[in-house]
Amino acid sequence: MCHFNRIMSLMDGYTPVVGGQSDSSQCYIAPTVLKDVPPHSRLMQEEIFGPVLPIVTVSDMDDAINFINEREKPLALYIFCSDKKAIKRMIEETTSGGVTVNDVMMHYTLNSLPFGGVGHSGMGCYHGKHTFDQLSHHRACLIRSLNMESVNRARYPPQDRRRAQRARMALKSPLIDTSKRTLVWAVIATILGIGLFITLMVILLIAAGLNCTCWYWRGFYN
Repeated sequence: MCHFNRIMSLMDGYTPVVGGQSDSSQCYIAPTVLKDVPPHSRLMQEEIFGPVLPIVTVSDMDDAINFINEREKPLALYIFCSDKKAIKRMIEETTSGGVTVNDVMMHYTLNSLPFGGVGHSGMGCYHGKHTFDQLSHHRACLIRSLNMESVNRARYPPQDRRRAQRARMALKSPLIDTSKRTLVWAVIATILGIGLFITLMVILLIAAGLNCTCWYWRGFYN
């Protein structure tokens, strides 16, 4: 009865377009659509958990996207539209737990899709393997060999001036130099290396061909 009274108080003062019938003895509320609901109303601020659908009028898609983004992230976003570009824009420029286009609740019925919220609408997701992944701990494991332990001695105390200087130089110098000069030299070195490799392969092929020819003629004359 408390929940029934709460839903009825949320509907109080608004005009039903569809439904609106109720029976307190049965705690029954007919599926109801309300129009002219202001965004700051209590009906728009609380989770309804009842058969009530408030309608808020917007001027265009920009207004609709701004209206969604100015509030907490919803559990689901339902888009009814035949324009693929408009659907793509609505999905890309808003955030929600899930999205269903031209239908409602169907994304919840598919085990292949994760179901869950984001922010105030919930954290995490479940359904099928998504449930297993959500409730599993992904443990990070790093296994190193002791063969290179001599290289790591610079990290261990006691530190002398020489070790500190080496560590300071290693921290200051970048692992990868991305300057234009270094890039140009790298490209030139790569081209020269490829050219030398091709030249070596040609020489080896020529030498192999000459050896085969000499062996052929030697065997012929013998």
